[in-house]
Amino acid sequence: MKYALHITVVLLSALLGAFGAAGPVDAQEPKKILSIEAFDMTSTVPDTYLIDVRTRAEYQFVGHPVGAYLFPYQFFTNTFKKSDEEYAYQLSAKNEKFMEQVAKVFKKTDNLLLICRDGERSARAADELLKAGFKNVYNVEDGFEGSLFPFSEDSNRHKYFRQLAKRNKIHGFNHRRHNGWQWWGLPWTYEMDPKYIYPPDLAPAEK
Repeated sequence: MKYALHITVVLLSALLGAFGAAGPVDAQEPKKILSIEAFDMTSTVPDTYLIDVRTRAEYQFVGHPVGAYLFPYQFFTNTFKKSDEEYAYQLSAKNEKFMEQVAKVFKKTDNLLLICRDGERSARAADELLKAGFKNVYNVEDGFEGSLFPFSEDSNRHKYFRQLAKRNKIHGFNHRRHNGWQWWGLPWTYEMDPKYIYPPDLAPAEK
């Protein structure tokens, strides 16, 4: 009886160790890195690729990291409306071909570093790639342009700082480039190299 009880305890311990309170230990999340770390990885770690998940317009007219592959996670639409207290053209729900196109170009074992404007879209895209079986996915959390100034990861402090900055007309309020790829002074360009363009855009037009 004591032997059976011992086996039961061992099995329960093993199960708890494997799953924990929140689920299996192999339930991964994208690794978070800063732009400077991403740049260093592309220069020093084999099979490492930087993927820009912004729209075509952002990639072309705002600029992009040198050597970044364009795979839009969303597209701009023709819908113009108020969102978050500002008027803007809206983004589509998602590029339904995103996963399919990434899988055609990159291996599941490649180091994929995803970057967008401020780390939000790239986080969602990175999470989907992990769930699709890609093993080494990173989110460049400060993005290409950085977050709107001022910014804090603490939601309460973030709201408070932004109220103060707006009320006191602080220079740079609601502008970007206070962190991110450009802020670090890392190499970026407007050049549109076909090697890095979204593959469907390079296909010949149907007759």
